[in-house]
Amino acid sequence: MNDPKAPGAPESDSPGAKAEDGKKQRVLRRALIAIAIGTAGGFLFAWLKLPLPWMMGAMIATTICSIAGLDIGLPQPVRVVMIAILGVMLGSAFKPELLDHLGKWGVSVTGLFFYGIVALVLVLLFLRKVAKYDPVTAYFSSSPGGLNEMVIVGKAMGGDDRIIALTHASRILIVVMIIPFLFRIFGGYHPQTGMLPPGNGFDLPAHEWALMAGCAIVGPIIAKRLKLPAAPLLGAMVLSLIVHLTGWSENAPPSMLIAAAQVIIGTGVGCRFAGTKVGEVIKIIGTSAGASIILLSTAVAAGFLLQDLTGIPWYVLVLAYAPGGLAEMSMVALGIGQDVAFVATHHLFRIAFIVLLAPLAFRAIRRWF
Repeated sequence: MNDPKAPGAPESDSPGAKAEDGKKQRVLRRALIAIAIGTAGGFLFAWLKLPLPWMMGAMIATTICSIAGLDIGLPQPVRVVMIAILGVMLGSAFKPELLDHLGKWGVSVTGLFFYGIVALVLVLLFLRKVAKYDPVTAYFSSSPGGLNEMVIVGKAMGGDDRIIALTHASRILIVVMIIPFLFRIFGGYHPQTGMLPPGNGFDLPAHEWALMAGCAIVGPIIAKRLKLPAAPLLGAMVLSLIVHLTGWSENAPPSMLIAAAQVIIGTGVGCRFAGTKVGEVIKIIGTSAGASIILLSTAVAAGFLLQDLTGIPWYVLVLAYAPGGLAEMSMVALGIGQDVAFVATHHLFRIAFIVLLAPLAFRAIRRWF
């Protein structure tokens, strides 16, 4: 019999190796269960013809199971792969003729900057006066976007990173749930006729697959080296944008891959609530609901103010301003048939404003806090 501590003993027999194997098996089991629940939720929503079915169905199903105490989780690499695929899809929305429209977006991008300031101040006051968050946690929870960056910087500045993360996750959940139904009422949106999103099949030429794979792999690596925010999404999107603007490609990823990306993104949002007590989740979701109403009301007001100046319908501006996450809101735009390039571009500017300016502004007003 081999002695686990003997020099010649197989490494897999050591207690450390067994513990590591057990940990990997648990991670795999939690991920498979989460993806199965998300897929089932997406299928149900698609069958019921509900808005943005694959993402919303997965998100709601996994959120319910997380709050109920089911042990589920989604490893970051799985989400990164699907986000890169989503980035390729978003980049494919930028056609060469889009360059003629970029100059027309200056007013709405400028308005986005002022919207972000007003929204942050209003939500900050709400979180301080009503929800009774401590000043640092309230500040980094009130930013209209930048979940990962606000959690990291907020923790470094002395805030409660767990509350910041859950507040932002709840905001994304609520905004993504509300927006498609608003478009169904006000924007003339009608649910898709088939189960899958509109798009290509898998019978694409080999060079198209090679270009998409290159964008999904190389883009995130470059963005990560440059330390850009949301590197997997932004890197793949920018490289795909270049490929499509230059006319090298005219195709997007197959619709089945887009549906899979929706399931993974929705599942990732729902899994953020795993391991959190029901009472705490309900309290934070209630707080985030109040913050989301403020953010969406401010976005609607901005939409009405700017629609005459820009010539863009107010509800499209709301979609471009609504702080539901770059990946999530871009998927909403795709799912309800709106201008994905317009929406994605504005959300990129929103993230840039928040990531660059929110920490600097906090340092400037820290003494006031």
